[in-house]
Amino acid sequence: MKYQKLLSEFEGQLEALESGTGDILYKAEKGIAMVEKCIRKLQKQIVGQDFETQADEIYFFKHVKPQIFSKLIYYIRLFSIESKRPRGKDVAQVKYLQQQIDKLQNFFNENLEFYNYYRRGAMSMDEQYFVRGNRDLRMPLESFHFLIDDQFSTCLDGTVATIMAYDMLIVYLRKEVDDLNNNMEPTKNTIMEKPSKLFWTGSKIDLIELLYALHTSKCINGGTVDIKEMASHFEYFYNVDLGNYYHTFIDIRSRKSSRTRFLDRLIEMLNQRMESLEE
Repeated sequence: MKYQKLLSEFEGQLEALESGTGDILYKAEKGIAMVEKCIRKLQKQIVGQDFETQADEIYFFKHVKPQIFSKLIYYIRLFSIESKRPRGKDVAQVKYLQQQIDKLQNFFNENLEFYNYYRRGAMSMDEQYFVRGNRDLRMPLESFHFLIDDQFSTCLDGTVATIMAYDMLIVYLRKEVDDLNNNMEPTKNTIMEKPSKLFWTGSKIDLIELLYALHTSKCINGGTVDIKEMASHFEYFYNVDLGNYYHTFIDIRSRKSSRTRFLDRLIEMLNQRMESLEE
């Protein structure tokens, strides 16, 4: 696609911003400017142009544009939330952040029908929802000025972007709440007697995929252990820093092909090993 180069450059710039220095307000402000610039370039490439097929048009407005536009919503909401965050006691901050999470969750409840449609990967209404020219009153509040142009918007591509943005925000806010709660808890002695001699040599994304699979299976402590404790053990035993695994899991969920690439590869390799032993 003609916009793939633009998207690749944008993803690289965003990754550099997130991994760079600066407080959260600086990153949010910088991110807003960066995303707006990308959207304007993307808009110029799309407006007045016809897609080769309707399927291409649906794919763009269901997957491509929301992927970019969601970052704008994310950074604007993040800047607003963090700029009003109380700077006092941890208890006050936790209360404030939890209120923000509840507000974001309300959006999902208010758009439950479409939320379920999108989450289950349904396609029956895609021609109505993601083809230009079909208007609908159920537009999200995050319309901004980019959605005024009928040639660059569809019925519900903005709602998809909002769902993606709020997913990312909830992940960020929950991690902040977890960190604050841990600060209020007595320090636990979790240092092991001997350092681990094992090193994870695969990608961090693969390990995080495995981490969430094990947690979901409830095969450790009968499912009573939380994801943070499991992540800490993974980091210790395999001498690896998983970083923001909450955010990485969101990226795994948004994969366009198989969401379980690493697990699928494990199954394939184990089957090959067993078959080779039978020969």
